[in-house]
Amino acid sequence: MLLAGTYDGVYRTDGPRFESAERVLDSGRVMRVRRFDGRDGVFATTKSGLYRSTDGGDSWTNLDVPREEVYSVLGDPAGERLYAGTHPAHLYVSEDDGGERTDGSRTSSDVSDGKSWRELEGLQDLPSRDQWHTPRHRDEAHVRSLGAHPDAPDRVIAGVEVGGVHVSDDRGETWTERRSGVHDDVHHVLVRGPDHYVASCGGGLYRTRDAGESWVRLDDGADHTYFREAFAHDGTLYAAAARSSPGTWSGERGADAALFESENDGDTLDAVTYPGDPEEVVLSWTADDDGRVVAGTNDGGVVFRSSGEWVEGGRMPAGVASLCWL
Repeated sequence: MLLAGTYDGVYRTDGPRFESAERVLDSGRVMRVRRFDGRDGVFATTKSGLYRSTDGGDSWTNLDVPREEVYSVLGDPAGERLYAGTHPAHLYVSEDDGGERTDGSRTSSDVSDGKSWRELEGLQDLPSRDQWHTPRHRDEAHVRSLGAHPDAPDRVIAGVEVGGVHVSDDRGETWTERRSGVHDDVHHVLVRGPDHYVASCGGGLYRTRDAGESWVRLDDGADHTYFREAFAHDGTLYAAAARSSPGTWSGERGADAALFESENDGDTLDAVTYPGDPEEVVLSWTADDDGRVVAGTNDGGVVFRSSGEWVEGGRMPAGVASLCWL
């Protein structure tokens, strides 16, 4: 089952190849749809709240994060905490994630009344905090990406648009800036290992192998520098970019986009063709049960990789900001 977080709610189909899609959550614009190992259900971050479904999308519960616009969510690897990043850029945690673990180890009470959320105020203490803003987002910023790795369960990685990458080693209580050497317009941080991340930014694609102490830019020489999200599967790194920001995604060539694949962790990026290029830019990724990589575009296209090529799967009614396979 494929869930697509779009500019107009969450839609559901039976697979990456489909003729029509059913809207299962009317929430307005969706930022992320995510599920986490060891947790029952799927989470959708939207501009109207953080929602959770435990029945494949048939019904949803608003988890009542203290701020309405929720851009990112993270279930920690230990299964003890649920994090929510918001606009403006604040971070909240619940130690009661609102449901039963899939291993049956514990049952939690519902957090829909919001009483379980606590702000992790250490994020506000970072030296660069007063620089986190951009005119196109009401002169504010948001926590757009949250990640963690099972080999470092207490470490949380946050990507802020616009504000850079920041790392906490005590489950979000205190933070260290890791923004030197990486563009500050951070859209997504792909956590590949405890110290190994790939940051997709409005000004390039970057990699660190030392938890952000240093960064290497991967897209040098490419004409397309506006990256939204990277994805790794079976040893291949996938990334896509437009030539510039969404305000330019009109005209004859649309987003003027490119899709890249890399077999060497981004040291080289090979451009490949896909249905919808160059007008449509890939914004989101997932992989299905058959190991096929699936991607969604800004114009509602869903494409997937089959026999070494990208083929058209179907079309959503709105741009696909996030994909999740259940």
